[in-house]
Amino acid sequence: MRRPLAGRITALLAAGLLLPALAACGSDDDHSATGPSGEGDDSALVIYSGRNEKLVKPILDKLEKAVGAEVEVRYGDSAELAAQILEEGDRTKAGLFLSQDAGALGALSREGMLEKLPQGTLDEVDESYRGGEGDWVGLSGRVRVIAYNPGDLSEDEVPDSVHDVVKPEWKNKVGFAPTNASFQAFVTGMRVLEGDDATREWLQDLKANGAKTYAHNLATLDAIEAGEVSLGLVNHYYWYERVAEKGEDKVNAKLHFLPGKDPGALINVAGVGILKDSGQSETAQKAVDYLLSKEAQTYFADTTKEYPLAAGVTSTVEGLPPFDSLESPDIDLGKLESLQETLAMLQDVGLV
Repeated sequence: MRRPLAGRITALLAAGLLLPALAACGSDDDHSATGPSGEGDDSALVIYSGRNEKLVKPILDKLEKAVGAEVEVRYGDSAELAAQILEEGDRTKAGLFLSQDAGALGALSREGMLEKLPQGTLDEVDESYRGGEGDWVGLSGRVRVIAYNPGDLSEDEVPDSVHDVVKPEWKNKVGFAPTNASFQAFVTGMRVLEGDDATREWLQDLKANGAKTYAHNLATLDAIEAGEVSLGLVNHYYWYERVAEKGEDKVNAKLHFLPGKDPGALINVAGVGILKDSGQSETAQKAVDYLLSKEAQTYFADTTKEYPLAAGVTSTVEGLPPFDSLESPDIDLGKLESLQETLAMLQDVGLV
């Protein structure tokens, strides 16, 4: 694979998508993105990736062989890269956008920047996890959960709703990462599901109840294990990655999957879309098809502990609840694009 293009880029306020607080958000939640700069080659497939280089480079190396073309990658925050594409317009060098979350893809779809995908490609993934306009498709899924310290409480005592963590009995006992992209996507989902007023009130109650803030999901999990807090709002796969690394008997935390389609059980997806008028559509389509292949889907399942989304591929991660058993809220993931309003709300409440 040829050397990556420029790494993390600065937010482009002119695109109307971002606020300064976005600089605190990392790609792939807690994995920082790095890479030397390069100039690009018109014959190559150029991928703008909001997924961390360390995470996806192995599978993109294989993708390069699968599509039979050189690949160049620009790594950065998904929302920042979406803003970059909007700013570049039809001048963009990107042929493919690989996003950490659905919101950034939804923003590009809304502006008509993405190419319609073949129906056969779309049919690989359940319609809940692809764009409503048929121009992007999910690759892997992650679910929001409550992590807890079993030394402090049993699973039966863990709240079954994020609305319960703001009750007096959980004062000073909850941890979360307000500057983290995954938390902000969850808040955006709550805004879509329950409205701005209810979401603002929940955030105010969370702050007033003494919830403790951390830099990212891993720090939140560390705090739970250390006994600093009893509960934490995180994504499921951090716990499974830690268990794979250390062994379950060495991890002093457990997970509680929320029932009843609670907003705290949001399933967000990493996904991909092809940029219009890039001149790279044929190669980009081959790349999409490869990323939905059994080999690539198995990679995401085994390496990142996320849920594979392509039909016929299931996770083999020990102890991971089956995907069809999750009780996530019904939501159009494309509507998670309203990150600007979420950041403004978090700033106004004083959480970022």
